[in-house]
Amino acid sequence: MRTKMQNWLSLMLMALALTWVSCSDETLDMQNPDVDLFVKMLKSGTLTVNEETGMVSMPNFTTDDIEGLLRYAEDLTEISSFPLAPVSYLAGGKPRLGECILWMVESIRLGTNASLGCRMVHKDAVNYEGIYFLNDDELLDAAAHYRRWWNKVNHEGGLSVIDSSGNEPLSGSDYRWW
Repeated sequence: MRTKMQNWLSLMLMALALTWVSCSDETLDMQNPDVDLFVKMLKSGTLTVNEETGMVSMPNFTTDDIEGLLRYAEDLTEISSFPLAPVSYLAGGKPRLGECILWMVESIRLGTNASLGCRMVHKDAVNYEGIYFLNDDELLDAAAHYRRWWNKVNHEGGLSVIDSSGNEPLSGSDYRWW
């Protein structure tokens, strides 16, 4: 009886291990990325490196992905890394997921990188130092600004080109991208 129990327990542990290994082998299609998988990989630190360049590439998110991205804008989880361009500057410790997500939304809106780093600063910032970075409450406020902007854009028919009419997400806030 004890041998059957040990065999059953061993079989269950092997099945569990195989399930874990097969689930961790997900890959992100960079040309048609899945928002939830991207966030999962950022949180777990498993976003894969491009073997040709040795760097992590930024997924090709579009305006169709903004709604999904904004679901994570209030997530204050610190992540181990975020795929920025090689000339980017990541200062002040680990990036927060929600702030990186907002950076991606802003980059989609602009059609180019929102800034050289994925941190917002206070409008009066004179440089890119930690004393000017947003705290958690301010980041949540910035996320609310983006959500209101997106709701307005959707109500007016969507975002198809860069909006130069002054309808900017951070308008009326004390925050900006550096």
